[in-house]
This record gives sequence, structure tokens and C-alpha cells, in this order.
Amino acid sequence: MVDETVIRDTALVCAEFLRGFTDRDWGVEVPGMDMSIAAVVAHIADGCLWYAIDLSAEGKSLQAAEHGVKVDTTSTDLVDTLETYANVVASVVGAASSSARGFHPLGNADRSGFAAMACDEMLIHTNDAASGLGVDFVPPQRLADQVLRRLFPWVDRSGDSWSDLLWANGRIAHQGKDRLTNWAWHCAPLEDWNGEIAQR
Repeated sequence: MVDETVIRDTALVCAEFLRGFTDRDWGVEVPGMDMSIAAVVAHIADGCLWYAIDLSAEGKSLQAAEHGVKVDTTSTDLVDTLETYANVVASVVGAASSSARGFHPLGNADRSGFAAMACDEMLIHTNDAASGLGVDFVPPQRLADQVLRRLFPWVDRSGDSWSDLLWANGRIAHQGKDRLTNWAWHCAPLEDWNGEIAQR
């Protein structure tokens, strides 16, 4: 099960990796994305905070809420913000009841769904940032596997959970399968999965 401990472990891995490159130019655009490295890392932090808010709101839309991490700041500040907001969503997930649900366009997620989405955002977008930096990011297989099992239960395992997760998120071709151009995850409770591939 993906829980607050997995969120904190994932945040630590991603933050430690990104801190190794804070001396680089984060204004560089990420290949294949209309976003700079700084914007991608800000997006990760934004996602973590919004997942914490959405789970806490328990289905309310909170139209009055507005939030955005500033891109025009230092790379160190962006990594610190990412790690802090990851800790926020970890705390909210840890405190939430098993019956708690929060809105997401792909399904009303439970605490494990929000935890897995936060981890997916961190892992996949840290990889995007790494692409912009021209370096490789390879997180522990166990983290990729836990996220894959929770959000993409239909994916056939190849023995390389990280590559499987990258493929499921439309980042690479893998094991003879074309790169996905339209993908979705299952963030509602896993017991509600109907056995089909999720569609946007």
C-alpha cells in the first residue's frame, strides 16, 4: 500500500537527486515539454500541496482556493518547497481516515490514491527535470513498483518497474510497446477498479 512513508521516501530520493544539480541553469526547457526545469519542479510541489488540500476538502471543490509555487526563485528554494509540500501531503494522508475521499478528475481518490499520485508526480517529473539537465534519474525499483501497482494495476510487469512506470505515464516506448499518447491512472479505491484500462 502506498502511504505517508512511501511519500516521504520518494520525496527524499527526488530532493536529494535534484539538489545535486542546483548549480545548473534551471531555465533550460525540458525536451518535449513547454516547461523549464524550474517550472517542472514547481509543478511537482504544487501537485503535492493540492493533493493535500483536495484530500482534506473531502470532495468540496474549494473554488476560492488559489495557489502557485513561484518559478522565478532559486533552484534550492524550489527543492526545499517540493520536499516541504511532500511532507504536508504525507502528514495529511497519514491523518486521514480510511473512508476519506477527495476529488480528482480521474476519480474520487482515497488516501492511498492521493499518496500514489503524489509519488507519481515526484518520480515522473523528477525524471523530466533530469532530461532537461541531460542526466539519468533512476529511483529505487520498490518505489516505482508500489506506485505502478496502485495507479496502473493493468500494466503487465516486465521486471523493470521503473521502465514500466515511465511507459504507463507516456514517457517511453517499452518492451515492444509504443509510447502512449493518451494515458490515465486509477486513483479511486483499488477495490473499485473494474478490471479495465483507465481512460481519460
